[in-house]
Amino acid sequence: MNPGPGHRPFGPPPWPLLLGEGRALWELGVFLACWPGLRLAPRGDGHPVLLLPGFLMADWHLLPLRAFLQDRGYAVHGWEAGINRGNWEVIDAHLLPYLWQLRRRHGRRPSLVGWSMGGMFARELAKRCPDEVRFVITLGSAFTGDPKASNVWPLYEQLSGHQASSLQRHGLLREPPPVPSTSVFSRVDGINDWRCCVQEDTPHSENIEVVSSHHGLGHHPAALLAIADRLAQPEGAWRRFVCPPWARPLFPAPGRP
Repeated sequence: MNPGPGHRPFGPPPWPLLLGEGRALWELGVFLACWPGLRLAPRGDGHPVLLLPGFLMADWHLLPLRAFLQDRGYAVHGWEAGINRGNWEVIDAHLLPYLWQLRRRHGRRPSLVGWSMGGMFARELAKRCPDEVRFVITLGSAFTGDPKASNVWPLYEQLSGHQASSLQRHGLLREPPPVPSTSVFSRVDGINDWRCCVQEDTPHSENIEVVSSHHGLGHHPAALLAIADRLAQPEGAWRRFVCPPWARPLFPAPGRP
């Protein structure tokens, strides 16, 4: 995705957006206030859902999302690998065997919901074993564009031991997984350049825009409604997201430049 005329080049989001990430706490309050309304979201069929946390996050950061999906009837699992330090080796060392374990335990293919770097892991996991994955949803995951178009790339290099430039495997990351996938992104994301979170539209991939901080994507009401709608689809009958009329104020107009 190339910036068009009048657009700034790929790079970390401006400092005002980064400083605005504190509004994630306010968004958590909105989540709690909206809980009765969120319970009107579509219920699922009970299939397993694996949640993958973002960089420097752990399973507890996803507790609001986990509670919401459990209330919607899903068998929700954390990734059970501690803090996500950005080590790609965790895919082969832990996530692949864990995915097969969940498939055997439930007798059904899990869906994957990954926040930020967790979404990048989810996409790669689905590419390695597409027959074991039902659906992939990413939240603010930067899988295309410049790997340094983020406000955390220096910290990533320091803590993971990998160079951000090594993510020029982005040439592979930007390819949608061979299973239905949805990318939920926000133009006011203060961590990742939102354009790096937009995937190519294909017959089985889509993008859904919400207005949220990066750290609020795991509990923002609009993001949760989108997740519930996507996961509630019958297996093998994927369709694009159609915003219900009553929820249109929560979702920006689709297709805007």
